[in-house]
Amino acid sequence: MDICIHSSVNVAGPKLNSGDYVLNKNGYDLCLNVPSWTTGGRCFILPFPSDNGSLYVHGEECRVDRDSGYTAKAREQCGVWAVFQRQFQSQSNARSQRPLRGRADDRAGRRRDGRGLGALGAGPELGLEWGGTEELGAEPGRSGRPASRAGAEQSTLGSEEWNPWEGDEKNEQQHRFKTSFQILNKSTKGKADFRVQIWGKAAIGLYLWEHIFAGLLEPTDVTAQWREGNSIVGRTHYSFITGPAVVPGYFSVDVNNVVLVLNGREKGKVFYATQWLLYAQNLVQTQKLQHLAVVLLGNEHCNNEWINQFLKRNGGFVELLFVIYDSPWINDMDVFQWPLGVATYRNFPVVEASWSMLYNERPYLCNFLGTVYENSSRQALMNILKQDGIDKLCWVSVREQWQPQETNESLKNYQEALLQSDLTLCPVGVNTECYRMYEACSYGSIPVVEDIMTAGSCGNTSVSHNAPLQLLKSMDAPFIFIKNWKELPAVLEKEKTITLQEKIQRRKMLLHWYQRFKTELKMRFTNILESSFLMNNKG
Repeated sequence: MDICIHSSVNVAGPKLNSGDYVLNKNGYDLCLNVPSWTTGGRCFILPFPSDNGSLYVHGEECRVDRDSGYTAKAREQCGVWAVFQRQFQSQSNARSQRPLRGRADDRAGRRRDGRGLGALGAGPELGLEWGGTEELGAEPGRSGRPASRAGAEQSTLGSEEWNPWEGDEKNEQQHRFKTSFQILNKSTKGKADFRVQIWGKAAIGLYLWEHIFAGLLEPTDVTAQWREGNSIVGRTHYSFITGPAVVPGYFSVDVNNVVLVLNGREKGKVFYATQWLLYAQNLVQTQKLQHLAVVLLGNEHCNNEWINQFLKRNGGFVELLFVIYDSPWINDMDVFQWPLGVATYRNFPVVEASWSMLYNERPYLCNFLGTVYENSSRQALMNILKQDGIDKLCWVSVREQWQPQETNESLKNYQEALLQSDLTLCPVGVNTECYRMYEACSYGSIPVVEDIMTAGSCGNTSVSHNAPLQLLKSMDAPFIFIKNWKELPAVLEKEKTITLQEKIQRRKMLLHWYQRFKTELKMRFTNILESSFLMNNKG
């Protein structure tokens, strides 16, 4: 594979041919279905430009002159910085199909320090042709992620051998690529002038912005009073604000469309959320705001009646509700299910896929680190694990009381358990859905989910055959679902028979699915907002 890297936006790229791979610094929006090589998690392959030679980056058309390479608009406005020409040969394909050997340990060690191409000895060692001195404002050789993410496992290009996704059904991938660009070309026609501001007043807003939208926030300091970021998806310009300084009446509102992220899990949070809704109601009544949607961390028993009065269908002003957990209100018309995601309130980071995450042998069959409550299914799980010494095959660490905050040490310990285990056990808590499911996906550890309904008003199997976890099941989550922890010994016995190569393929599939899951949610979210808000404008 010939690779030509340009680290300066002022250097023209090589000629773009049909079928070339284009690596773009802001490429999340164009990689709808198949994430591929990454550097620091910010650069993704953008294959198959449209027939007229155009690419769309964050909704902006990047014209490409096939004779002279990238135009100034493509380089400066869209930030294109590399082209990967597809010259697959049987020998290079064979190399990419197997784990790296020889200097693998050295490469993996250098990846863990969070550095990008430069840290891997980019240049003669990898055959990279550098064409400048500045990498789009980032320090040469480093990814564009903020410092707060440096502790995560970083994915790197490394060499032409480092390609965890290649070799898996290329024809099917090409079909998905072409379909993705057809969707993009339809969705990005016209000027990208639809603006939405997201007010993140609950920790789940960070999952939406940093994990699903792959957005950045400035400043990177998580304790800052005010943080903000911008992103473009299709024709929609998003801005995101969060922090203690985001207080009703104390910041300017200069947009017509707002998504308000709220926590309604318990009584104290409901009071705070209600104040925000009353503030938004006043903005709508005084015509300072046209459209409002809410992303709600709902009650774990799905008792969310307090927000009913604010919904537009009940005479209120909230046009769309994206609610976490299997609420019986979900109708996919004005109420939609939203994922719980990872525990951002405990500073669980954005995790980048790494060579070691995919290819290393994992010493533990499973893990469970969490609180065990008396007379709960978690206690039943502990009893099962102690039978026949199964707990010696798994990383198990339990506590009797729930701790709302992690220490740096406990978070690192938890992340290491996910990384070193093939399976992650996910017993139910107050609700079936838990942060652990998504955190396990981040590290390529298959969630083993206790698939039972919990007490409360959440959707039941008599109404929806997919409940619980309707959203995950509807998107074909590659989890192991069990009804009773008595099934676990058989699951672990089967796990012992799976080869490392089979586990590697399974990890690829899980990480691949999780990336598609987040990307599809981003596109769904955007399409729903555009359809509802713009249609109501016409009305």
